Amino acid sequence: MDEIKQVLPHFLAQLPASVKLQTVYDRSTSIRASVGDVQLTLVIAAVLVICVIFLFLRTLSATFIPSMALPIAVIGTFAGMAFFGYSLDNLSLMALTLSVGFVVDDAIVMLENIVRHVEAGESAFDAALNGAREIGFTILSMTVSLAAVFIPVLFMGGIVGRLLHEFAVTIVLAIVFSGVVSVTLTPMLCSRMLKDESHRRHNAFYQRSERTFQYMQSFYERTLRWSLEHRSTILLVFAGSLIATVVLFYVMPQDFLPSEDTGMIRGNTEAANGTSFPQMVKYQQKAARIVAADPNIAGVMSSANGVNTGQFTIRLKDRSERAKSADEIVSELRPKLARIPGLNVFSAEPAQYPYRGTANQFAVPIHAAGPQLTGTADRDKDVDRRVASRARVRGCG
Repeated sequence: MDEIKQVLPHFLAQLPASVKLQTVYDRSTSIRASVGDVQLTLVIAAVLVICVIFLFLRTLSATFIPSMALPIAVIGTFAGMAFFGYSLDNLSLMALTLSVGFVVDDAIVMLENIVRHVEAGESAFDAALNGAREIGFTILSMTVSLAAVFIPVLFMGGIVGRLLHEFAVTIVLAIVFSGVVSVTLTPMLCSRMLKDESHRRHNAFYQRSERTFQYMQSFYERTLRWSLEHRSTILLVFAGSLIATVVLFYVMPQDFLPSEDTGMIRGNTEAANGTSFPQMVKYQQKAARIVAADPNIAGVMSSANGVNTGQFTIRLKDRSERAKSADEIVSELRPKLARIPGLNVFSAEPAQYPYRGTANQFAVPIHAAGPQLTGTADRDKDVDRRVASRARVRGCG
């Protein structure tokens, strides 16, 4: 988009003075904002994970070792993404954000086992060797089991499968690299940095947290013993949770994709059959005036597509300049546009994929490019009908 904006002044210089050129739809603004939000979320998630590790391990050296697995695994994931030709977008960054908690699990398991050997009196080097030898197969099984969860996503079909394919590959790469780091870098750092601190005098924070952890451990031991003594009750609770899961799955509302505030709203208009084109233009102008009067809207582009149909694209103000979301703006516009006699306005949705139709069917927008079709007008209409019938999706309300 930056390159396009650099070329625009050359176009403006060649246009007549009576012609104005204005950017109506700039998708790059919302994309950059979304990527920036995900990047910030990724950083916050990494910081929180490191803080939680320090809260439980309570030593800088022990916190540093699993924390190093995070950036190394992310760097390795970037290399894998570059190999597959992926880019840093919302899906890949979301996968990295979710994998932040995964990539340190293996390193923490390896660290805890090595610390156990150090506290038993072994040297740091011997503890790293023995601990890694004992827990290596467990790390492998953890890595494979986590990666296997996302393998079915790789084979999903349709639009959802194509959207989530990059997400699944990215998160599998992060999990695999975290497993490699846990059996290589983590034991090496443990052999160089770990010390036996079981007999060392600790500060007040360490002592208070130790008492808290001991209380939590004793509470867990009591609840575990009670669960083993009341197996029938636990099995009934387990069966009830399975039944509740199935019931809630059917009760919860379902949608194709979640609504997203991209700063754009698209709508479609339809008048009665037989409406003349000049009358349709008047309808469009009246609807555009109503939309433009909203203080949250920066601009609107209206067009009459045919004899009795039209559409408009609404550009919202920046999120910091408006107090309402796109969904709230759509809710306010619907009753206003419904007052226009003779015009039906529908599908004014802030979704990425504009749709039209009833609650049980919608038409997927198709953008085709290729050689020009030739033929009679009747043949063109037949092609339009066949394309529309194939694009019709039912049961996705």
